[in-house]
Amino acid sequence: MNKTDLIKNYCRQLKLSAIPAKIDGLLQEAEKKDKTHLDFAQSLLGEEIQQRQENDAAKRKKAAHLPAEFDLNLYDFSVSIGLSKKNLAQLRELKWLEQNFNVILMGPSGTGKTYIAAGLCFDAIKNGYRAYFKSMEEIINILKFKDMTRSATADYKRLLRAHLIIIDDIMLFPIAKNEAVAFFNFINTLFDKAAFIITTNKSPKEWALLIDDEVLTTALLDRILYKCEIINLEGNSYRMKNRKTIFQMN
Repeated sequence: MNKTDLIKNYCRQLKLSAIPAKIDGLLQEAEKKDKTHLDFAQSLLGEEIQQRQENDAAKRKKAAHLPAEFDLNLYDFSVSIGLSKKNLAQLRELKWLEQNFNVILMGPSGTGKTYIAAGLCFDAIKNGYRAYFKSMEEIINILKFKDMTRSATADYKRLLRAHLIIIDDIMLFPIAKNEAVAFFNFINTLFDKAAFIITTNKSPKEWALLIDDEVLTTALLDRILYKCEIINLEGNSYRMKNRKTIFQMN
């Protein structure tokens, strides 16, 4: 066994997966450019670190359960009124996330709330944050079954370790009193420990009607709105404007 194969074997034992695949090419480059031993070692370790970062990002993206469309680089500003290119760029800097600041995207159906929320979730993942995209229904089910099923328990524990949680379509439907209490306790547990992005087509004042408990709603809003930016999205539904048809267009 030559020295290169021996190094590859050592890497496999140490679970360094990137180096064995890259070492031959890096050796040729080092010889061609007359690199020092330190430069060569740095190149090897750099490849390993880059591969691990890419693998970690892929795992976080898979765990986030993003919807089909989330690339904000493709955002069409012509279909949304209420969020300028400058403001979206500021949101994508994620400084608010570092401060556990919340964002509420509020507006009619089809104005891009979910798309923007998913895009910011993906940006967070790319920057090393643990971020999860959940509908309100999924959150309620996790809270309901977290002490009953392994999957719900695992989901709940992941949420407690999150840096960012997206809750899509909050208060779309009325929720039972016990569900509202569980949801308040969840928000209260993560208060100022994680950031939330909430999408909704109802104003916070309308939430009380769906929870049917003004005191509980006030306490919930107190936690969410303490550090929060409310962004009102207006305009016609993008989905209705670009509605698909089964008939061929002439």
